[in-house]
Amino acid sequence: MSTANLDKAKSNLPVRGFLKIDDLVIPQGEELVQAILDLKKEKNAVILAHYYQPPAIQDIADFLGDSLQLARQAKETDADMIAFCGVHFMAEAAKILNPTKKVVLPDTQAGCSLADGCSGEGLRAMRAKHPNALIATYINCNAETKAESDIIVTSSNAETIIKSLPEDRPIIFAPDKNLGAYLAKKTGREMILWDGSCIVHEAFSMERIAKQLAEHPDAKLIAHPESESAVLDLAHFVGSTSALLNYVEKDDCQRFIVATEEGILHEMKKRAPHKELIPALVFDESCNCSECFYMKRNTMEKLYLCMKYELPEILIDEELRLKALKPIEAMLELSKTIK
Repeated sequence: MSTANLDKAKSNLPVRGFLKIDDLVIPQGEELVQAILDLKKEKNAVILAHYYQPPAIQDIADFLGDSLQLARQAKETDADMIAFCGVHFMAEAAKILNPTKKVVLPDTQAGCSLADGCSGEGLRAMRAKHPNALIATYINCNAETKAESDIIVTSSNAETIIKSLPEDRPIIFAPDKNLGAYLAKKTGREMILWDGSCIVHEAFSMERIAKQLAEHPDAKLIAHPESESAVLDLAHFVGSTSALLNYVEKDDCQRFIVATEEGILHEMKKRAPHKELIPALVFDESCNCSECFYMKRNTMEKLYLCMKYELPEILIDEELRLKALKPIEAMLELSKTIK
């Protein structure tokens, strides 16, 4: 590999989002797995991965989890480098919690429709309009948005946290209106909702899912609360990513229709190999699955490259980091009782 090609790859990072080195031969198959494990040992690195990542990445991760679980692991790790296999806001949160550690992300173009659609400026405008309101923000947002929030929530802890907030204060909830509406219904709290949604969970079709339920009368529909209310109203169980996993594993039912990102099926099959898992159908009849193309931007090859060259690296201005840290730490403190 030439130095010129490496320099070119580095200069293209802001646009491409990952290193693409023209004359570099990347190991494949089991050799690639071993190369990543060798890099992990050499650099004292830890690999954190979300349940929505490609199966090969899930299998090689040191810790696999949902947003709350990964935030905890990021805070507790003693590794020198965190290779975060998820989307950008997750790696950013890891850096907020670990300013002295190097945090790398296989592809910085692994974004999120929720995070992309909500700004700190927008939250400041909402606070000006509702000065007595508290801002509870879903973790699916960027550092600037977190910095304007009073507390951060995940789907695992949102209900607990919302119930803990002072009852004499209205709540601005951003950026997921579907999760916010679900929480308002569950807690009875007044919610001022940001008009945002997850492109994956909004793709589910109530009509097609109803047909699936009719075809499989012995199945249970389980859904993530980022889904629209029409789908949630049909569901036998609504819960966070980790809650859905636990439900499939422990419930007596032998067949489930799963309304969340299809990457979760990999871990579900491991935990409940004898149960049938059916992906919930989306509006697009040419596709029978619901896949987050942002999550799937990360690959084993990109993971190898980001660990080898320690790029792309997540960097955050220190003043912004400290402002964003406060609501995250408040969340972690209130979530201690949640597994």
